Amino acid sequence: MVNTNQQFDCVDKLKVLADETRLTVLKILMHSPMQVGEINKILVIEQSLLSHHLQVLREAKFVVRERNGKAFLYRLAPEVEITTAEALNLGCCILSFN
Repeated sequence: MVNTNQQFDCVDKLKVLADETRLTVLKILMHSPMQVGEINKILVIEQSLLSHHLQVLREAKFVVRERNGKAFLYRLAPEVEITTAEALNLGCCILSFN
């Protein structure tokens, strides 16, 4: 049985991922770390909107960023485990992109 704190953690995680853009960003970052501009070439959305989504993903501990020259490099957080080429273990559930 899942304790109450784990249930709330899972609910919060799934709320963050209820947005198609954030879900797509995670799928993109499964394959390799990228800078905002590289992610935006794939998504083709306003850069400010992409930055907002990346901030939400950082706050939820799905992604981390590191300085790469003048830009930031985004990658999946160490807590997010890639189980297969198209699935992520979120701790409370497995998210499959198949």
